[in-house]
Amino acid sequence: MRGDEALLEFAGLMRRLRVECPWKAAQTHRSLSRHLLEEAYETLEAIDSGDESGDWTHLREELGDLLLQVYFHAVVAEQSGAFTLGDVAGDIAAKMVRRNPHVFADAGADAGTDDLDPAAVNELWEAAKATEKHRGAVTDGIPAALPALLYADKVLDRLERAGTPVAPPEPDAGIGEALLAVVARARAEGVDPEQALRDAVRRRLP
Repeated sequence: MRGDEALLEFAGLMRRLRVECPWKAAQTHRSLSRHLLEEAYETLEAIDSGDESGDWTHLREELGDLLLQVYFHAVVAEQSGAFTLGDVAGDIAAKMVRRNPHVFADAGADAGTDDLDPAAVNELWEAAKATEKHRGAVTDGIPAALPALLYADKVLDRLERAGTPVAPPEPDAGIGEALLAVVARARAEGVDPEQALRDAVRRRLP
């Protein structure tokens, strides 16, 4: 079955389950939120496992479970009249076009990507994002519930873009300041601190 056909069939299946399955009919966006978080973390675990083993079967399964959560929330929204699955897909497609001008250039603009490295592409993305969001505070749009290292990484990125990078901590700084300095060092070296720590912990496991 073609991918687009499978997605349409899955959408119909979820709509039917939402009507005919008592448990699924009773769910709300809030009651489903913990499952979305759990599936996201299980997907991360599957990526780590696949990186080590070269077997991506587990990731395929977990991506399906994650996709289930997306479709489930969309079907709940459809039934309440808030938005549809098509709205979700249309919105993200439009966003990808807006934030990738190097690929989807306007007529007359240079659509070539030969002279753009990943860092330059990321800058284009962030510039387009900043134009759309019109944020006030540095932390606007950064979920406070993110894992601490990821939260620090995103805040440091915002501060650097605003021209106020975090200064190195004093020699006798506390643990928190020292951890922040490690995140800053990771950023300077192009390393994802969250993933680096996850990898380091896994290397210590028997």
